[in-house]
Amino acid sequence: MEQQKILENRTLLVVILTVITMFLEIFYGYITHSMALLADGFHMGTHALALGITFLAYFFSRKFAESNLFLNGTEKIKTLAAYTSSIFLGLTGICIIIESLSKFINPVQIIFSDAIIIAVIGLIVNILSILIMKGKHIHLHIGECDPHHDEENIKEDSNFKSAYLHILADVLTSILAILALVLCKFLHVTYFDPCIGILGGIVIIKWSYGLLKDTVKVLLDIKC
Repeated sequence: MEQQKILENRTLLVVILTVITMFLEIFYGYITHSMALLADGFHMGTHALALGITFLAYFFSRKFAESNLFLNGTEKIKTLAAYTSSIFLGLTGICIIIESLSKFINPVQIIFSDAIIIAVIGLIVNILSILIMKGKHIHLHIGECDPHHDEENIKEDSNFKSAYLHILADVLTSILAILALVLCKFLHVTYFDPCIGILGGIVIIKWSYGLLKDTVKVLLDIKC
């Protein structure tokens, strides 16, 4: 229970950090009329929501740990939260792909210097979030049955895994965005941006699918 309280506090800290960054980006985006900054701010908002679900799952599973309301304990609260977060993660990947495809059809003028600064700020925030969550060791065997880990370990890790994958998704999109923007700026080839965006979306959807499979197995009591 003490370990769960630590994870709960770390998750809350990451949520606060994400929300502050989200509001700053949206506020600055409105002032500067920067659509890139606005888009990144709202994108971080979806992850703040998913991380908030993770935090609430830890909070309620700890608060009702001794309650007779749950026949088999409160572990599946965390699994249900991870399942919900995996859906948000998948939707994020789909939105990235749709937005990237739209840039092929309707290319937009990118202010590369501002966009690179935004991507770097996002990357720094996400790396800081990973360092905050780093104390908990997890095995990211996405979508695989691991014979060395029983069902209880899957239950324990799934909620944390969902939060960790959301942060990793942000790190991935930030790195890919920086790479795309640098290539576009110096090689003057704008299609690098949507191509790398589609690649990132596919990877995120794969992570989401693996987490979804893991959590469904626990929720439905399916054996590996």
